[in-house]
Amino acid sequence: AGMAVQVMLLPSSRCLFDDPVQIRVVGLRAEQAVTLRASLVDESGELFQSHAHYRAGSSGELDLGCSPALGGSYLGVEPMGLLWALQSKTPYKRLAKRNVLTPFCVHLEVYEGHGDMSHLLGKCTNERWFLGEGVKRISVREGRLKATLFLPPGPGPFPGLIDLYGSGGGLVEYRASLLASRGFVTLALAYMAFEDIPTMPDTLELGYFEEAVNFLRKQQQVKDTGIGVLGLSKGADLALSMATFIPGIKAAVSISGSGFNSFIPLKGDGFTLPPHPYDLGRMKINPESGLVDFSDVLDDHKDPATWDCRIPMERSSAKFLFLSGLDDVNWKSVLYCQDAVQRLQQYGREVEFYSYSGTGHLLEPPYLPLCQASIHRVLGMFVCWGGQWREHAKAQEDAWCRIQAFFWQHL
Repeated sequence: AGMAVQVMLLPSSRCLFDDPVQIRVVGLRAEQAVTLRASLVDESGELFQSHAHYRAGSSGELDLGCSPALGGSYLGVEPMGLLWALQSKTPYKRLAKRNVLTPFCVHLEVYEGHGDMSHLLGKCTNERWFLGEGVKRISVREGRLKATLFLPPGPGPFPGLIDLYGSGGGLVEYRASLLASRGFVTLALAYMAFEDIPTMPDTLELGYFEEAVNFLRKQQQVKDTGIGVLGLSKGADLALSMATFIPGIKAAVSISGSGFNSFIPLKGDGFTLPPHPYDLGRMKINPESGLVDFSDVLDDHKDPATWDCRIPMERSSAKFLFLSGLDDVNWKSVLYCQDAVQRLQQYGREVEFYSYSGTGHLLEPPYLPLCQASIHRVLGMFVCWGGQWREHAKAQEDAWCRIQAFFWQHL
């Protein structure tokens, strides 16, 4: 009869979403051909799946840390391939976590052979959480603020971060909750398309973001050495504007952003930063897929006529980290970041910049699978984001480490 086939997850079947796990299968026959499948149902009921063909070693064991996949969703040795290769049957779906109080459950199954997956040999479930043990989630509706505060366990003090997502709007919590699980007090902040905040505000007020900084600074557990701010896409240029115009911000991370204000005027005290000139008539819609290529809508950023919308980051004493994907087909983020970095360097400012090949616009926490295209909730159209599966996955792991190291260093 031999030993039953067991799927093992080390160190534990329960972990944080950004934690790698070691996946092992024991009790197989020597050199046995098997297929591993991962399945995850998101909060809207959408099924995401991946699979890979493997061959057991001479001892009847399989370790995804050293055994290569021979086919399926990916090839070669990819310890976390089953996670980052998850894909929905419905095209253009993005795997995102709305409720961070529940985990994503990834069901792992081992099937006989490389064929029809009719004979199940063993299975287990990986519970992947977005909130670490003892991290508190507090809804914030104070003054104008619409935000969620995450507090790590213990008295601290911890470095404080403000987390901004892009022009899709809403209150996005999963990155902030993961960062809080890693020891930061984080404030996930909504600034468009949420509750009574309009989908496309006429202006954004710097005062609103200043309120967020002041709220975070007065939390008891927050270190008084300054605040960090992290933004993706539209949130990235807002992060740079905050670091420039709001005192007390010591470190800013821009993901897939630009060194100029985009789409919505930013109103400060006695000044307004206009948006970079753009023309939505330059959007290209693919007649077959209906997907929108957005990358050419902006006027030339090298044209001095557009320079009044540049963020004068050189005035800031903050440290800056720019991250972007070379396969971003939504925004020319590498060009725009190079431009911003050159400007900062001309003024002798300290700045780090990493660009990743094969990486798209949506550079997310690790193991969230690549989304090459999805609906933009504000535009109401399906938009291309770019990226190649394996390279994008590697970039997300690297960027996540760099973001945390950067904030630990400067806060």
